[in-house]
Parts: sequence; C-alpha cells; structure tokens
Amino acid sequence: MPLSISNNTFLSNAEIRERAKSIFTTTAAPGTSEKYAHISTDRIIDDMSRLGWGVIDAKQVRARKGDGYQKHLVVFRNNDLFIEGQDGDNVFPQILLTNSHDGKNAFTFTAGLFRLVCENGLVICSQEFDNMKIRHYGYTFEELQGVITRMVEALPLTVESMNKFKRKQLQQEQKEEFARRAAAIRFGVEQLQNIVIDYRTLLEPTRPEDRGDNLWSVYNVIQEKLTNGMFEYVSGTKIRKARKIKNFRQDIDLNAKLYALAEEYVA
Repeated sequence: MPLSISNNTFLSNAEIRERAKSIFTTTAAPGTSEKYAHISTDRIIDDMSRLGWGVIDAKQVRARKGDGYQKHLVVFRNNDLFIEGQDGDNVFPQILLTNSHDGKNAFTFTAGLFRLVCENGLVICSQEFDNMKIRHYGYTFEELQGVITRMVEALPLTVESMNKFKRKQLQQEQKEEFARRAAAIRFGVEQLQNIVIDYRTLLEPTRPEDRGDNLWSVYNVIQEKLTNGMFEYVSGTKIRKARKIKNFRQDIDLNAKLYALAEEYVA
C-alpha cells in the first residue's frame, strides 16, 4: 500500500473555535500551580501547520465548571500522506492531540486512521504507536517536530498491520467470538451478562466493501457499529437501540482497545 497524495479541506480557526473554543484559551485555569507553563493548544495547531498537518476535526468535553479550560481533542491530517489500498480501501493517517488548560494534562499524541470507504476513524494501539506526550513546561517546536517525525516513520508498520488483518481469514466461530469480546469492551463484562445481542446481526456488513471473512473487514464492521450505535440489544423485555458514543475520550479508549483486540488474532 503506497503513500500517495489526496486533496482535503482543513478547518479554519473560526470553525475550530466553533467546535472547541477551549483550544484558544489564552490563560491557565485559576488555581493552577505557579510551575505550570500555559501553552495554548492553538500554538500547537500553528506549529503542526508548519509541518504540513491541518485540522480536520475538533471537540471538547462538557464542563460543569472551568469552562474554557476543559479537555479537548484536535484531529490532524497531512494531505501528503495517504495509504492507498490495492482493493480501493484507502485510509488517511491521522494524529489525535488531546490537551487541557487546567494544569492536569500534557499534550498527548495518538496515531489514528481515517477510512474513506465508511468515513470512519480508527485509533492505532500498538507498541510502535504508544501515546507520545509533550510537557507544557519547556515546550519547543523542535520537540514537536521530533514527535511527529517518529510517528510518521512508523507508518510502514501500520501498512503491514493492515495487510496482516486482510490476510487473516476467520471462521464463523472466530468472528462471533471477536464480536462478543468487542461488545464486552463497549459494555463491560458485567453489563453484557444482563443484555442479549444478536452477534450474527452485529457482524452483518453495512456496505459491499466490508463483505468478507478477513479480520480487516470483520474488525471494521464491528468497530463502526459499536462506535456509532448501529445495532440493537435486548434488556429485560425491551429492545433498545444502542447509543452512539459522543464522548471523545470514551471513543478513543474504545477504538484503541478494539485495535489491540484485532492484533491478538494475528499475533
């Protein structure tokens, strides 16, 4: 899967601010330590732009207090990096940045993929892509450049992981096992014991491109349905529609664990 170029439109600062105004907070939250060095996230956005990475999404958590200082997410994409699948299943590498301005978080960078066929995001969780952190204190552009360079240099490993997923064929029993284990990640083992899910229905593809018994197809079908609430389950005597995950922290955590689960099947 070679890297090639594809066009995409990045968000303007006004659009980013509309989605997550806390990104542009110019001061630290009241009560933060005197040793805390405030670096506004929009400075990182500017520096990432110098490296060729633009913002394609941004979110923030709801804050009961301390509005403007809460945890937020920025998703970056570089249009010069594009993984082209031989079967048309193309993805953009992404970098997810989380931060807050309350003195409780460092800048945290997580690797991700954006799958064009379903316009869905995946989070990479592997030894090669452990979360990378940069402290606010002493932040420099050169340190950021080093972090991003290391993440980009690991992209060939992502291509190989995708190839392994596509080569791995699963039997029906393995597919249903994968679906059960994935559902346990979404709901928790205890809650899963109190509901009923039709795993065969959960495994049904929503588009022709995802038909197949290979791990990549099964993983993407399950990931999309669990993340976007595209399934029903029985609780007691009632049939309930699963909710879409809207909290980005829960979304990232679920995605990372699902990727780690898929890697177990090719280990």
